[in-house]
Amino acid sequence: MPKLLLISLAMLAFAANSVLCRMALGEAVIDAASFTSIRLISGAITLTVILLFNSSHVERSAVSFDPLASLMLFLYAIFFSFAYIELATGTGALILFGVVQLTMVIAGVLQGERFKPAAWFGMLLAFSGLVYLMLPGVAAPSLTGAVFMMLSGLAWGIYSLRGKGVAKPVIATAKNFIGTVPLVLISSALFWQSLQLSLSGVILAVLSGAIASALGYVIWYTVLPSITPSRAATVQLSVPVIAAIGGVVLMDELFTLRLIIASLAVLGGIVITIMVKNRAAN
Repeated sequence: MPKLLLISLAMLAFAANSVLCRMALGEAVIDAASFTSIRLISGAITLTVILLFNSSHVERSAVSFDPLASLMLFLYAIFFSFAYIELATGTGALILFGVVQLTMVIAGVLQGERFKPAAWFGMLLAFSGLVYLMLPGVAAPSLTGAVFMMLSGLAWGIYSLRGKGVAKPVIATAKNFIGTVPLVLISSALFWQSLQLSLSGVILAVLSGAIASALGYVIWYTVLPSITPSRAATVQLSVPVIAAIGGVVLMDELFTLRLIIASLAVLGGIVITIMVKNRAAN
């Protein structure tokens, strides 16, 4: 499957997670800890079933368990859910993907990656478009919510970096999800007094875990070894824009001129960065 298509599918999955989480927590049809637990457990079950039918025992045993990746996946998911109790959607998305980009770009620099001026311009244009979309009209975030979302972005950036050397993305992702189960059980026990469940909330969490997370992260781990950390960071800046468009279609949010301009800036910046890096590689 072409790399561009894989990247596009991964970004759509990430955006779907944002929309599903927004629908569930925004309407308070489930508590944050339960949403996270159901999301990760349903993802683990989905990937385990896929492994049982599509890989041999030898292949599964050849991929070692990565406890750091599992920890980062859990931290990303739990902080993401709890941050949205305190933050407006736009503020949360800006903090999350801003920290993700910063984490992965710094990692690229530390690994010796160097950027041409045009690539820096592309990344700046993409980030500026995201700022333009998210900041105007958004109230100042609470300190607690902002810190939670920063930690979520840092965890997701590290999780993405852990996927750079993965040879078997389905097996690796499955083991990462399975590795979150003990952490999920602990968090569920800690927050049991806040338990709030409804059928719609559970369905949204299962869709987020089994489809948008499990399958989306397999695709992401599949494409990560073939792209640089900076490019991986930049393309993820498209997710808030895609999620905003999903909100227009699915939740009757307004499709404004501001959204159109921001979308063009973010996607245009991504295209510039990728084209410059491609030329440098040729």
